[in-house]
Amino acid sequence: MKLTTIEQRLIGCLLEKETTTPDQYPLSLNALTNACNQKSNREPVLSLTESDVLDGLEQLKTQRLVMCDEALSGRVTKYTHRFCNTEFSSLQLDEQQRAIVCLLLLRGPQTPGELRTRSGRLAEFSNVSEVETALAQLQEKELVVKLEREPGKRESRYQHLFGDAPEPQTSAQADINNPNELNALLEEINQLKAELNAIKQHLGL
Repeated sequence: MKLTTIEQRLIGCLLEKETTTPDQYPLSLNALTNACNQKSNREPVLSLTESDVLDGLEQLKTQRLVMCDEALSGRVTKYTHRFCNTEFSSLQLDEQQRAIVCLLLLRGPQTPGELRTRSGRLAEFSNVSEVETALAQLQEKELVVKLEREPGKRESRYQHLFGDAPEPQTSAQADINNPNELNALLEEINQLKAELNAIKQHLGL
């Protein structure tokens, strides 16, 4: 199952709203567009048009991951997912696993601590160990991968595997991602510039 960025956001929103606002689920096109473009609990923040959302929904319908309740007698067309935990899907997740997948689809790679903090409305985790257990189960299902720990960070982040596989991080990228290393590089560059200017002045350039 390889989903585009928009398709990931759509599935994530449908999973989220099914749990957090069940009285408003399934979602209309307008409600789903607003959910995709939320400025809170979304990374990155998107600005999708209803046309963008419709295109994504059509692709998901082709993959049998979304169902459309066609408007009848003036009612608004609404959309529901078939991504997991339905009679139509082979993917079956418990509440904690489902919450983690939902958060990863909505906010990208996250640490177990971040997942626990952000999961309050989706599932209950007594501690970070429970998050790590659920992540291990998702790894066994090959739905999630543990990324290399970034320099200076205490926890590794986890990423879902419903899109493109994460690229291995090179040591150079790791250095750039570390603020201390980056500051040191910038300081060295500035020092070299100063030395070059001094040489130019000495030579009368």
